[in-house]
Amino acid sequence: MWEKFLFDFHRNFIEDDRWKWLTDGLMNTLLITFFAAILGIAIGFVVAIVRSTYDKAKLSERRPGPFMWLLNAICQVYITVVRGTPVVVQLMITYYIIFASWNNKLLVAVLAFGLNSGAYVAEIVRGGIESIDQGQMEAGRSLGLSFGTTMTKIIIPQAFRNSLPSLCNEFISLLKETSVAGYIAIEDLSKGGDIIRSITYDPYLPLFAVALIYLVIVMLLSYLVRKLEGRLQHGR
Repeated sequence: MWEKFLFDFHRNFIEDDRWKWLTDGLMNTLLITFFAAILGIAIGFVVAIVRSTYDKAKLSERRPGPFMWLLNAICQVYITVVRGTPVVVQLMITYYIIFASWNNKLLVAVLAFGLNSGAYVAEIVRGGIESIDQGQMEAGRSLGLSFGTTMTKIIIPQAFRNSLPSLCNEFISLLKETSVAGYIAIEDLSKGGDIIRSITYDPYLPLFAVALIYLVIVMLLSYLVRKLEGRLQHGR
């Protein structure tokens, strides 16, 4: 049995340097995840600030104007559509319809996954903003600070601290979601395993190898998130 495993391992990964399908795919997976996470965080913070500003303005003596109402409505539609449709469908619509003339598949994948992640980041950050006591807003206004200054100098930094562990968990979820990038013929980690299977006709080792690589990365990131949460708790 051990000899058979070594033979299968050599045939799947060593022969013709087939292991490079996995390493090259892993690099593409990490690149997509990293840049999509940055894009998602940027979009998420903007959307969260717009929605929270609109909500807080309604509760204060300052009523939101029509422009703020329009921005809030756009953000609500964006979150509803993105969270209500599968990420693989969003990826294919982005590639085959919206950016059909583009040849850079990695860039399209970053945009698709970044837009998807932004909706979830927005709700995470908005929850962090809502967790800040309303009295801090009132205290900032009583000191003569404007509404925008109070949000950016007092509320947002605390909300970011409260949201950081959840943002890291969203990053882990994003990493696993990129496994559908093969639907637009990107040679990511999962696609690399599929290519090896198509060559060797072995349904086991390539899939187990891909699953093991994902598991190791997720375990490492989960460990870092737990360390971060411990530091934040200690900081308090």
